[in-house]
This record gives sequence, structure tokens and C-alpha cells, in this order.
Amino acid sequence: MARLLIVHHTPSPTTQSMLEAVLEGARNDEIEGVEVVTSPALAATVPDLLAADAVILGTPANIGYMSGALKHFFDTVYYPCLTDTTGLPYALYAHGNSDTTGAVRAVESITKGMGWSRHRPPVTAVGDIGREESEACWELGAVTALAALERHEERTGKS
Repeated sequence: MARLLIVHHTPSPTTQSMLEAVLEGARNDEIEGVEVVTSPALAATVPDLLAADAVILGTPANIGYMSGALKHFFDTVYYPCLTDTTGLPYALYAHGNSDTTGAVRAVESITKGMGWSRHRPPVTAVGDIGREESEACWELGAVTALAALERHEERTGKS
């Protein structure tokens, strides 16, 4: 079975709403053969990442940067996973009260250094989220679950 790992930091009601929309999309009944695993960024481990066929990252934009929790995740997995996760499809959602640019740039810099492949443009929201942002998060979850399935089939030769 393919595995989609969602690593998130959800300190606010808004980031929690974004996570819930991503999960709804990823767990869509029309998508079969994908196990969706969620982990708070401070609890995600090297084995979690190595078992993933795709990953979705979720973060608030704190003081112009990704959350410290997501940075801790990257610090934990960077060297142990550097060569074994090359080509890993990933997606990102981020929320900020005034801006998300620095957080997105930081995540994209690290994932590029790890050789990951951005599957979709990031979903970003500033301030309150509405229907458009929720739908974008749902779609992000669904299409990244499909990317996990595709990568799993490529890696295992199973379809």
C-alpha cells in the first residue's frame, strides 16, 4: 500500500482547518490503496519519512519563516534521509497572519537541497481562510495522495 505522510504544525484554529481540509482530500473515498499517516512535526521520525511515498508539509508562517517545529523535523531527517528520499513528491500548505513568503521560500530551499520534487504549487493563506483556500487544501491532499500511489507503483512495479 502507498503511504502519504502529512507532517504538520497546527498551533492555531486556521492551520487546524487547513490540515482537516488536506486530510479530507487525501482520504477521499475515490482514492484507494493509499494509507494516510499524519504526524505533528515534533514527533515525525526518520522511519516515518523513509516509509513515505509522498509527503505534505503544513506550517504557520512565524516571523517570516516556517515554524520551529517544522524546522526541527528537517533538522532531524536531513542527513539520515538525504540520499534515500531523492525524488520524493511533496506539497506544502502555509498560513500567515500577514505573509507566507519567507516560510515558503525556506521550505522550498530545504526540499530542493534534499532532492525532493514539488508536486503542486504551495497553498498559502493570509488571515482568515475561506472556501477557496479550503478547496485548495482539499485538492492538495487528493492530488498528493495520488502522487504517493503513483510513486509507490513505480518503486514496487505494482499497479
